[in-house]
Amino acid sequence: MFLGSQPDIEVVGEAANGAEALERVAELAPDVVLMDVRMPVMDGLEATRRLMSAARTKVLILTTFDLDDYVYEALRAGASGFLLKDASAAQLAEAVRVVAAGDALIAPAVTKRLIHEFARLGGPRAPSVKRLAELTERETEVMTLIAQGLSNQEIASRLVVSEQTVKTHVGRVLSKLDLRDRAQAIVYAYETGLVRPGE
Repeated sequence: MFLGSQPDIEVVGEAANGAEALERVAELAPDVVLMDVRMPVMDGLEATRRLMSAARTKVLILTTFDLDDYVYEALRAGASGFLLKDASAAQLAEAVRVVAAGDALIAPAVTKRLIHEFARLGGPRAPSVKRLAELTERETEVMTLIAQGLSNQEIASRLVVSEQTVKTHVGRVLSKLDLRDRAQAIVYAYETGLVRPGE
C-alpha cells in the first residue's frame, strides 16, 4: 500500500509464489520486482535466475538475517539489491527508486554477511582475472572500495576526489568488466580474488 501511494512508483502486480511472479513479469514487464527468497512452488532464487535470463527487470530481494546464506546465490543469479524485511516503508520506497535507476542496493548488514559468506566459501572462483588488467590503477582502487561496500560519497572522501569523479570511475569499471551494477561488481571482485574477506 505504501509503495502504491508514492507519486513516482506504480505497483502493477503481485504474486504469491515464484512461478506466478514469472508469469506476472512476462505479462506486465515491470521495471523492478520485489522478491522474497522463500516462496512456495518456486523460491526467489530460482525465480530471479529465470527472470535474469528472460527479462530486463531488476530484482530487489527482501531478506531476513536467517536467510542471509542466500544472499551470495541471489547476487550470482542477478539480483540488483537486498533489503532487510525490517526496513521501514520509506527505506523500501527508496530502495525501489535506487534499483530502478540502475544502481545496486545492499544494506550494510547484508554486505557484512556477504563478506562472511565469501570467507566461508574460500578462494577465488570462476571469472577470469584477465579483464581486471584493463582497469587503470584508480579504477582498480575504486573497484576494491565498491567491494568493501562503500558508497560513492564514502569512496570520494577516501580518495579525496569529487563524488562525480567516483561515478565516472564506477561507470568505466562496470563497462570495462561488462557488469550490470555494483552488486555484480562486488561478486566479481571477490570471485577473482581482487578483494578477500577481512581486507
